[in-house]
Amino acid sequence: MALISAQDVSVGFGGPLLLENLTFSMDAGERVCLVGRNGTGKSTLLKLLAEEFLPDSGKIIRNRGVRIARLEQEVPDALNGSTFEVVADGLGKLGHLIAEYHQITAKLAKDGGDELMEQLDQAHQALDLADGWDAHNRVSTTISQLRLDPDLSFITLSGGIKRRVMLARALVSQPDLLLLDEPTNHLDIESIDWLESFFSSYKSALFFISHDRMFSDKLATRILELDRGQLTDWPGNFKDYQKHKEEALHAEEKQNQLFDKRLAQEEIWIRQGIKARRTRNMGRVRALRAMREERRQRRERQGTVNMRMEHAEKSGKLVVETQNVSLSFEGEKYVDDFSITIQRGDKLGIVGPNGSGKTTLLNILLGKLKPDNGKITVGTKMEVAYFDQLRAALDETKTVEENVGCGRQQVSIGGRERHIISYLADFLFAPDRARSPVKVLSGGERNRLLLAKLFLRPSNILVMDEPTNDLDVETLELLEELLAEYKGTLLLVSHDRAFLNNVVSGLLVFEGKGKIGEYVGGYDDYLLQTKKPIKNVQPDKKGKKVLSQASKKIKKKPTYKEKLELESLPAKIELAEDEITAIQDKIAKPEFYQGDAKEVAEVLKRLEALEAELAVYYKRWEYLEAL
Repeated sequence: MALISAQDVSVGFGGPLLLENLTFSMDAGERVCLVGRNGTGKSTLLKLLAEEFLPDSGKIIRNRGVRIARLEQEVPDALNGSTFEVVADGLGKLGHLIAEYHQITAKLAKDGGDELMEQLDQAHQALDLADGWDAHNRVSTTISQLRLDPDLSFITLSGGIKRRVMLARALVSQPDLLLLDEPTNHLDIESIDWLESFFSSYKSALFFISHDRMFSDKLATRILELDRGQLTDWPGNFKDYQKHKEEALHAEEKQNQLFDKRLAQEEIWIRQGIKARRTRNMGRVRALRAMREERRQRRERQGTVNMRMEHAEKSGKLVVETQNVSLSFEGEKYVDDFSITIQRGDKLGIVGPNGSGKTTLLNILLGKLKPDNGKITVGTKMEVAYFDQLRAALDETKTVEENVGCGRQQVSIGGRERHIISYLADFLFAPDRARSPVKVLSGGERNRLLLAKLFLRPSNILVMDEPTNDLDVETLELLEELLAEYKGTLLLVSHDRAFLNNVVSGLLVFEGKGKIGEYVGGYDDYLLQTKKPIKNVQPDKKGKKVLSQASKKIKKKPTYKEKLELESLPAKIELAEDEITAIQDKIAKPEFYQGDAKEVAEVLKRLEALEAELAVYYKRWEYLEAL
């Protein structure tokens, strides 16, 4: 029997159906990723599975006794207490007993006293009666696994650490089905790596929403896509889904074109008048009416974001240069002897643990924060556009239109004037949404709004602090293309590894103890050069936004063996590309899929292996070339 299933589930909230006749089931141990554009109802479906409300029609069927826990997309404002107390709260009443025992133990260790000893004895007895010691150990173990400080106040933690606490809170109940809504949002790369490793061996079922392509590709065993109210099931990982989805969209487009052409022909026929109204043609008239209704009910695919930037005059060749810069905060050194030269056109990614000071580094490089020691030289003709992860540039009380237009009805983009409503439509804001206050927008809508506001400002220095949070995959890919073509200088803070791979030409990596390593290429290139993931050697305790950094790029000479390997790689790449081309030509023929199913599967498997092999060759070639 399925762990959980949905049968003909529909939800509309009083308007057009957001979810329409959804039917699917999920078995124990599956790892299912739910994907779809922002606003399609993914979080709504998660809430239905968690029994937070009932569907308008249809039903959700859960196996008897199944335990379900959900990690929300946003951290609740009302939570307070220590990390231990928040995590224990995931166990309900038993968690309150465990938290009370922990509080008394901590007070007793600090103050002592007979009264506290008596309270501890009572709390001990209460846990005995509730058979709660296994649960107590589970809380402690989970906190330790997620590298959390149990005694820190929850409200003082950074956003990323709060997300880890909330995950621990969901895990302690040992759910049969864990529901995760954007679990990688606000997590640093090390935490995401840990999360991938943890869930790769997770025994219970996992149902998660994620726009992190690398995370989804590594974890998902199956993809469910929510599009225009309908749910489509795609077996395999995220890369398999992307490939087959593109084929399906192409087929759908051709089918719609044929249908519309036939409908247009029938409309011409009906306008002939008397011949169309003859009795013998009434069946054709009824068929035309049915076609009209089918076309009326067709739910068109949501448009794509149309992003363009305003470019300023070129900056000077030198953007910023730091020489032996150091910075201390509250007696602790966070930047130690940091030197770098950034020139016009450089695209640098900045990565590191939450709270290590990535935003502080941006402020040093832009000349907004003065270091304790060292020299900073800032270039000329700099026009900076800044994307703030905290969205401080948005006024919650004003409408979308007012935030972007600042009182103007016309905006200038690409050298021509446009009405503000027309411009916002490029960022998928319908007229009624454009006149809504910012406070009602979702996280993805707020990020799109910030991009719309940012790109109106002419710039030659683009600074982006976590721009990918809450953006759907299609918008992410469009933003990647835009940034790749940007002619100015880019400083990008991001934990999205695929985004870094596709956009930046170099990385600044926080490595702890005041050192920042400089590396050529994206995140995968960094891994090739270091052979290890980023390590959180400087734990974030109070969520402080401070900096640690400063080492020069490691120079390494290629060995004789590496030189020979570099010489042989072009031939290997050519052979792989030729075989890929031959296979692609073969599968492009209609009769290919009509052949033996086993042979088709083997050919497709060979193509996938070759593409992976080619990617490895290219990465290795780029690395050896850099040496």
